[in-house]
Amino acid sequence: MRVGSTVRMNFPLIRQLEQAQVRALEQTAEALHTEVVQAQVMPFDGGNLQNNSTFVDYTDVQSGRAVLASSTPYARRLYFHPEYHFDKGENPHAKGKWYEDWLPGGKHQNFCQKAFAERYRRITGV
Repeated sequence: MRVGSTVRMNFPLIRQLEQAQVRALEQTAEALHTEVVQAQVMPFDGGNLQNNSTFVDYTDVQSGRAVLASSTPYARRLYFHPEYHFDKGENPHAKGKWYEDWLPGGKHQNFCQKAFAERYRRITGV
């Protein structure tokens, strides 16, 4: 018994799907940023950290990596010191380690996976 097969790769379609992955990743990172701001967990004094200095870095997005970064020198100190007593006037849930809820083990740990899948499906129609 002889069996043969032919595989034809649709490279233009593969490229379209890869670009859809990149767009879905960008949109997912923006959705995470919006989600964190709306959850009101970042320390808020004048709004610089939350509104102006925290952004999505798309430098490695073609490699499948988007980073939610803060450019202020005090962001690291605030993030890694949850023992500080944060003013809760503007953001009632302000705390250190404000991304914890979206990391593995957090209450929103599947947010990024679900957001990516939803956006990828919408972009590709799959």
